[in-house]
Amino acid sequence: MMRAQPAEVDGDTPALRSAADAARMVWDESKRLWGIGLPIAVGTLSMYAISSVTQMFIGHLGNLPLAAASIGLSVFATFALGFLLGMGSALETLCGQAFGAGQVAMLGVYLQRSWIILLATALLMSPLFVFAGPLLLLIGQDPEVAREAGRFALYILPSVFAMAINFPTAKFLQAQSKVTVPAWIGLAALLAAALLNCLFVVALGWGLPGAAAAYDLAHWGIALGQTAYIIGWCGDGWKGWSAAAFHGIWAFVRLSLESAVMLCLEVWYMGLITVLTGDLQDAQIAVDSLGICMNVNGWEGMIFIGLNAAISVRVSNELGSGRPRAAWNAVVVVVAEALLIGVLCMVLVLVFRDSFSVIFTSDDALRRAVSRIAGLLGLTMVLNSVQPVISGVAVGGGWQGLVAYINLGCYYVFGLPLGYMLGYRLNFGVGVMHLLLPSLFVCLFVCLRKSVHHRPIMHRRGFGPACSVVLPSRRSSC
Repeated sequence: MMRAQPAEVDGDTPALRSAADAARMVWDESKRLWGIGLPIAVGTLSMYAISSVTQMFIGHLGNLPLAAASIGLSVFATFALGFLLGMGSALETLCGQAFGAGQVAMLGVYLQRSWIILLATALLMSPLFVFAGPLLLLIGQDPEVAREAGRFALYILPSVFAMAINFPTAKFLQAQSKVTVPAWIGLAALLAAALLNCLFVVALGWGLPGAAAAYDLAHWGIALGQTAYIIGWCGDGWKGWSAAAFHGIWAFVRLSLESAVMLCLEVWYMGLITVLTGDLQDAQIAVDSLGICMNVNGWEGMIFIGLNAAISVRVSNELGSGRPRAAWNAVVVVVAEALLIGVLCMVLVLVFRDSFSVIFTSDDALRRAVSRIAGLLGLTMVLNSVQPVISGVAVGGGWQGLVAYINLGCYYVFGLPLGYMLGYRLNFGVGVMHLLLPSLFVCLFVCLRKSVHHRPIMHRRGFGPACSVVLPSRRSSC
């Protein structure tokens, strides 16, 4: 059960005293959330759809190329995406709270710090992609699948550096609710990815290398487009390159690592499940069917990433301006709406369980395998609907460390060992492993019990000499 409204706070939104007040609050908060979240969801869906389009074209090349792409995208690309997006979430916390406190000039400095950290991180992750094939063989992956997946992972390495630029620029813009232009950039990149796949895979017959090239170019289009928009049209937050970006960088690294651990423990869990299915009977069918279901689940997840970003912006802005009740109202509304969307997605999956896999494959055996686990997919989509928005609340409040511990316990202490036992020892197969994805759902409700009366994180830690932040009646200099 959610707690009652917090006590009266000076300068905060008025307390709710009637049903009419509650209805008005829900309507106003929904407009704010979706005004931010819908364009973010469109942009994120477009970026995710680049992966889906890539898999669709590869899927019609055969089961082996599809298995290779599934591992390349859901394991190696997801590994990089999870870590870089998680580290970029530190920028989401700091930029959101600084913007709420009226310190807009600090946003550009934070952005440059994040670029430095994420590009260095991408460089450190490069060997994982270079030696992907031997690593997969080392953990017992099917040799043929491992060889093709290793090639594909190497081909998509350039996209990792694009993500290192893209995620900070996206968080910089989201903190200011400048989300429309990035949505259009994402849609343009998606169209380019489809056209490039048609050219490289279909017309020129380049196969896996062609699909990877289209994937890389689309991601670089997003990164460069957003960067050009910031430098050319965001003069209030971008004041040019500054040496202040190197001041207090280790404090920024610490928060970035907390953010990364929080998200990665969740995202990598899905990749580990994909790898483990490679050892089940009929490995190609197991990997492919799970990959398709995760792809569909990911489409729903992109909507909730939009809400995740929206609630993070709302919470960080309101806490930065000293309005905890307004932050609480936003949390209540977003959780309720996320659950409704999850139920709708489950209904759609169950209605089209026998047909939605046709866009990924023409193999009848694979389509039947997907249909068998569609019910579990639908349940997963309901349970996973709330988790991203609660994570967004944690990011907005700067509580990434708490959520990291929760993720570690739920996914790795409980979920993964149980999934291994049921999938391998008791022969329940891939379906049970997929069902265990929402294990985080219950535990993350702990975040809802954490008071929104927390001091903004920029007042609790040092982030360099440039980041003096002033709130009413108190001052903190980092």
